[in-house]
Amino acid sequence: MALFRAERATDLAPAEAWRRVTDWERHGRVVPLTRVTVAGAGSGAGTLFTARSGVGPLGFDDPMEVVLWRPPDAGRDGLCRLVKRGSFVTGWAEIEVRGEGGGARVVWREELRVRRLPRVLDPLLARAGARLFGRAVDGLLAGR
Repeated sequence: MALFRAERATDLAPAEAWRRVTDWERHGRVVPLTRVTVAGAGSGAGTLFTARSGVGPLGFDDPMEVVLWRPPDAGRDGLCRLVKRGSFVTGWAEIEVRGEGGGARVVWREELRVRRLPRVLDPLLARAGARLFGRAVDGLLAGR
């Protein structure tokens, strides 16, 4: 499995940073060639959503479930854990938001496996994931 991490500091308050990085539908605006569909209310443990990546019929679905939802609160870091429930992409992601100075620090950790992709390519996948999700977090925090 490819394990990667993207970390960003922001001047946003932790609650606002949390709101932006856990707005699942907005992820489709900042991740290239991706559309996100949320089932239900869209927040909290038990939320299901699917990221469809690709162009036309050349794509795949990445269904996910929020299994841990702990928004930041006075003196407590925020933590969200997603589990990938697909047959093509599996693994998990964690989004941590903690207060830092007058703003917040966002840490995105993810471990993923792509079916039929040789494990020898995991380091390349990890580097690409860190770059892609680093840019996605940048866009989400910027309000794009």
